[in-house]
Amino acid sequence: MRSAVLAFLALALAACTTITPEERRALDEETCRSYGFRVGTDAFAGCLQRIDLDRRAEARASRAEFDRWSRTPAVVYRPVFVPVRRD
Repeated sequence: MRSAVLAFLALALAACTTITPEERRALDEETCRSYGFRVGTDAFAGCLQRIDLDRRAEARASRAEFDRWSRTPAVVYRPVFVPVRRD
């Protein structure tokens, strides 16, 4: 039980961290190297560009989804209480 709580806390803390642009670039370069591209080649630059374009497309899609739901009109129903007269 204790290990499950520690694992949950570790995941929660990991989710709170943000990746700096330098760290993101290093991860992207590592990804392109793992695909077999060599640093300094046009193919390597194209790989980095595709990763960046894909990331931007995902961000636009998620914003569009949020905007779609945020523009939905909200309907609020307030109950009407009619006092009962007791004479």
